Amino acid sequence: MSIWWSLHLRREAASVPLARRLLIGTMETAGVDPDISYDLSVALSEACANAVEHGGDTGRGPGSEAYRVTAYLDGEKCRIEVADAGPGFPAASAPRSRPPVRPAPTDAENGRGLCLIEELADHVHIGNKPGRGGAVVSFDKVLKWREDAPLMAV
Repeated sequence: MSIWWSLHLRREAASVPLARRLLIGTMETAGVDPDISYDLSVALSEACANAVEHGGDTGRGPGSEAYRVTAYLDGEKCRIEVADAGPGFPAASAPRSRPPVRPAPTDAENGRGLCLIEELADHVHIGNKPGRGGAVVSFDKVLKWREDAPLMAV
C-alpha cells in the first residue's frame, strides 16, 4: 500500500510542528518502526525550519510566503520533499547535485539542519527549483515495520 500527502504551509514557525505531527501520525498508523519515524520527523522539522527561515519573500507575490511539504510512503521507503519560493541555494562553483554542506561551528546556535538531514536519511538531494527559483530539499529512508503493522508491504 502507498500513502502520500502534500501540505501547502505559510512560512510561520507554527507550521513546523504541524508537518511533523502529521508525518509521525501517518507513520504510526501505518506501523512504521518508531526509530525510523523519529529520524524522519527530525529531518522533516529541520527542512521545514530552513524553509521558514530562508525561503523568504523575493517579491514574487502571494506564493512566496508559503512552502510545500510532500511525503510518500510506499512499502519500502519514505520520501519527503520540502520546497519553498525563496532565493534558493547559492550556485556551487563546480557542477554538483547540491551545494556543499558544511558543519556549523560548535558554538553556533543554528546552521546544523542540512547536516542533520544528511545523517538521518539514506539519500538526500539539496538543490534549487528550475525556472522560478526556490530551494528544494528531498530525502528518503528505507522503512522498517513493526511486527503488528497494519499497512506493512507484503
